[in-house]
Amino acid sequence: MSDAAHPEHGLRRHPGLRSALLFFNFFLIILAYYQVKPASRSLFLEYAGAAQLPYLWTGSALLLILLMPFYQRMVERYSRLRLVLGTCGAIALLLIGFRILLMQPGVVTVIGFYLLVDIFSVVLVEQFWSLTDSVFRSADGKRWYGLIASGGLLGGLAGGSLASALIHLTPLQTADLLLVSAGLMVLMMLLINTLSRYGLYDRDLPLAATAPAPPAATPQPAPPDARGWRLLRGNRYLMLIAVILLLSQVCEPIVEYQFLHLVERSYSEADARTAFLSSFLSLLNAVALGVNLLVTPFIHRRFGAIAGLMVQPLVLGMAALLFTVRDRLWVAGAMKIGDRALSYSINRASRELLYIPADPATIFRAKGWIDMVGYRSFKIIGNVAILLLTQWLPWPVSDAGLSWVVVLLCAGWLYAIWSIRSDYRRLSAIADTNADPAA
Repeated sequence: MSDAAHPEHGLRRHPGLRSALLFFNFFLIILAYYQVKPASRSLFLEYAGAAQLPYLWTGSALLLILLMPFYQRMVERYSRLRLVLGTCGAIALLLIGFRILLMQPGVVTVIGFYLLVDIFSVVLVEQFWSLTDSVFRSADGKRWYGLIASGGLLGGLAGGSLASALIHLTPLQTADLLLVSAGLMVLMMLLINTLSRYGLYDRDLPLAATAPAPPAATPQPAPPDARGWRLLRGNRYLMLIAVILLLSQVCEPIVEYQFLHLVERSYSEADARTAFLSSFLSLLNAVALGVNLLVTPFIHRRFGAIAGLMVQPLVLGMAALLFTVRDRLWVAGAMKIGDRALSYSINRASRELLYIPADPATIFRAKGWIDMVGYRSFKIIGNVAILLLTQWLPWPVSDAGLSWVVVLLCAGWLYAIWSIRSDYRRLSAIADTNADPAA
C-alpha cells in the first residue's frame, strides 16, 4: 500500500523530506504575496500619498479585529487544512475581482486592494506556521525551522525579482500582477492538498473535535473570540510573547512610514515606483535569506532561541540611531532591511520556537490573537505615534526625529525578551521530557 493509504507511514516519518516540502509551500505563499505587495504600495502612493498611510494601517487593523470572531468560529468548526484551502481559494477569487476593478482605478478600489493584501500576508503566513508547529517538536524545530523559514525568504527574493522583471520586460503593468498571484495561489492549493494525502497533516482536526465536552451542569463555553483573549490574560508566558510582538509592531509602521515617505519623494511614476519597490524587496529578502542560512542556525545551536530574538531589536536600534543624523533614502532602506530582513528570518524562526513547548490546541487559538489580531492592532499605537508627531502636533517632528521613538521601543523590546527566558526554558524541558518517556 502507498503512504497515502497509510498516513502513519507518510511524510511525518521523514523530517528532511517533510521540511523540504514545507519549504516549497512557504516559498509559494511568499512568491504569490510579493507579486501584489509592491503593487499595493505603489498604487496607494499614486492615488492617496504617504501621509495617509497611518490611517490606512489603522483601518487594516480594525478590519482584522472585526473579522477575527468569524475566523475563530471557522477554526472551531473546520480542520486547519480545510481552512487553509478555503482561504487560498477565496483570496485567489478576490484578486481576480480586484484586477477587474482596477481597469478603472480609484481611491476606494486601491484602498480595498491594499487591505486585501494586508490580510493575505497575515492570515496565510500564520496558517502556514500553525500547521507547521503542529507537526514538529522543539528539538526538530531548532534543526529545521531555519530551512523552512528560508523558503519564505527565497520566495520574497524570487517574487520581487519576478514582479520587477514582468514590469520591465513584458507588456504587463502593475495591476496585471494580481493575476500572476492568483495563479500561484491555485498552484499552492494543489500542493497543500497533495501533502495532506501523503500524511503530513493526517492528525489535523477541527479544534472543537479535539476539545473535551463540558459536563451537562456547567455553563456553555465563552464565544471563540472571548476565549482567545482569556487564554492570553491568564497565561504569563503567552502574555510575554504578545508584549514582544507589541513592541516590534509599534516599531514596524514607523520604519515603513519613513521608508515609503522617502520613496514617494524619490519616484513620481507608478510603474517606476513599483519596479523599485520590487527590486528593493528582493534585496531585503536576499539579506534575510543569508541571515537565515548562516546566522540563524549558528545562534540557535550555540545560544538558543532567546539570543535569536534579541538580534532584531539590537540591529534596529543601532540603525535608527544612524537615521537620526542621516535621513536619506539609502539609510531608510538600510533601516527597513535591518527591521524586516531580521523579522522574516532569525526573529520569525526564534518566535515560532517559543510556541512549540505549549499545548498545540491552546497555541492555535492564542496565535490567532497574538499573530493576527495583535500583529495588526498593535500597529495602531505606532500609527497614532506617527500621526501625533508628524501631523497633529503644532510643531511636527521630522522623519529623522521619529527614529528616537524606535530607539526607546527597542530598549523595552529587549527587556521583554529577557523576561521570558526562564519560562521558555522551563516549558521546553517539560515538553522534551514528555516527548521522550525515557528521559
